[in-house]
Amino acid sequence: MTQPRSISVAQTCPVKGDVNANLDEHVRLTQIAASDGAQIVVFPELSLTGYELGLASDLAFSEDDPRLSTLIEASSSSSVTLVVGAPVRIGPHLHIGAFILRPDKTTALYTKHHLGAFSASASCDGIVPPAEATVFHPGDRNPLVGIGANTAAVAICADIGRPSHPQQAADRGANVYLASMFVIPSEFDGDAAKLKRYAVQHSMMVALANYGSSTGGLASGGRSAIWSETGELLAQLPVSGAGVAVVTEAKEGWRAKTFMTDSVRSSHARSS
Repeated sequence: MTQPRSISVAQTCPVKGDVNANLDEHVRLTQIAASDGAQIVVFPELSLTGYELGLASDLAFSEDDPRLSTLIEASSSSSVTLVVGAPVRIGPHLHIGAFILRPDKTTALYTKHHLGAFSASASCDGIVPPAEATVFHPGDRNPLVGIGANTAAVAICADIGRPSHPQQAADRGANVYLASMFVIPSEFDGDAAKLKRYAVQHSMMVALANYGSSTGGLASGGRSAIWSETGELLAQLPVSGAGVAVVTEAKEGWRAKTFMTDSVRSSHARSS
């Protein structure tokens, strides 16, 4: 085993279009994860705005957006790398991005490669979001993320539907696969099965960060989770509510904790 990993997923309940409120939630969840030793925390797709495609252009971030300063400071002060979601404008194009914020205050940007769409049956209020391709352009940025002696790759939602995506991550040396997601209830079991399969196939820890409440007129499946490289489910949050799960390698095996708001929901160790 290489240097032990401590991986966290954050499950958020976004305030529609309120970046400041969502930043506050990100800082709060970062502090909780860091207090349990997390080295990296991954947040859901478009976590800083919510899955509000109609607002994406107005709320879009730049690559060096000053609104990230709060999270850059939180990353630095907590010594934890953050993967946070936002609409990002690069030149004339709008992308679904994941900012990678490191404790040394350097940043990188992953851009979603494969855009998706929800069917009318997914709506919880009669309003169906537009197809992502009508708002965003597919991206090609794909930085790896160092976690001590380990390497993580990032995916955003529909990216995981292409088996070539985790295959390329493994080929590049990743042993952690971080999926920043918005998964509705009817699609959760299928997406979770894919991620578990990738964990086994590529011997990677796999993390899924999802929303804990509805956003963009769609219900969320919640249940943010982390699997070991053998496909064992190590930690999972409930369907609803904000919180974090932290999984850490230890001599006696895996140690997993889940926190909802400010309370420890569960704590256990598993043998490896």
